[in-house]
Amino acid sequence: MKFIDTHCHLDAPEFGSAASSVRAEAARHQVVMCVLPAVEVANFESVRTLARAGGDSYALGIHPLYVKAAQDDDLDRLDAALQHYRDDPRLVAVGEIGLDLFVPELCAEPLRTRQQHFYVTQLKLARKYGLPVLLHVRRSVDQVLKGLRTLARADWHGIAHAFNGSAQQAQSFIDLGLKLGFGGALTYDRALQLRRLAASLPLDALVLETDAPDMPPHWLYKTAQQREAGETQGINSPAELPRIAAVLAELRGLSVADLAAATTRNALAALPKLAGLVQGE
Repeated sequence: MKFIDTHCHLDAPEFGSAASSVRAEAARHQVVMCVLPAVEVANFESVRTLARAGGDSYALGIHPLYVKAAQDDDLDRLDAALQHYRDDPRLVAVGEIGLDLFVPELCAEPLRTRQQHFYVTQLKLARKYGLPVLLHVRRSVDQVLKGLRTLARADWHGIAHAFNGSAQQAQSFIDLGLKLGFGGALTYDRALQLRRLAASLPLDALVLETDAPDMPPHWLYKTAQQREAGETQGINSPAELPRIAAVLAELRGLSVADLAAATTRNALAALPKLAGLVQGE
């Protein structure tokens, strides 16, 4: 079996110097590819370096949570980086980009307008360089969809990361040509709506992700009470992907092997440059 983690922040401080060993452990669990999205200009080189070192791939973009600290010329610097690395086979998308309407400060002006500007400009850069997009859609699905439709691109590729919207919203992304990312959140029994979606959406619309070190599956999560009692919060990693896949396979009544094969195909469709990187795996 082969698994592709379509969204993994191996450069996060939680991993530090252990990133290479974390990646090696994932490889032992048949994770043949990780996609490493940037979140700000300052980590463009770190995701590229880690991708090259681990045989993985990367995306360049400015995350909505980092818009407040971003410089006005960071979009120009992103444009320059995409131009410079446009022939790098490991550069597979523009991301992580999108909108976040969960954080109160980002919902108010001037940051609401600023993150909208960063989002739309980065969509235009994705179109300029013919790259897919890795979309952040937390509490912002309709607004993210509006941006995609406004540009009227007929051949969008990419992934709505950590999708947690409605069936209708899911279909809107699918109709635009995008896949939907599912990860640790679906492992919680209480996530009833998300689990229903994961079980009922077209199989060819789904891709797997961990969002490591964030979005831990239920077996890593500790409640505040448990943490106060001295239990350590587990750190999510790409090695958890096969176990997350097993939960999704059970929800859909599939074997893990069949689910792995389908989600791998879907990842290659969402991020076409991945095909050249995983052929020899």
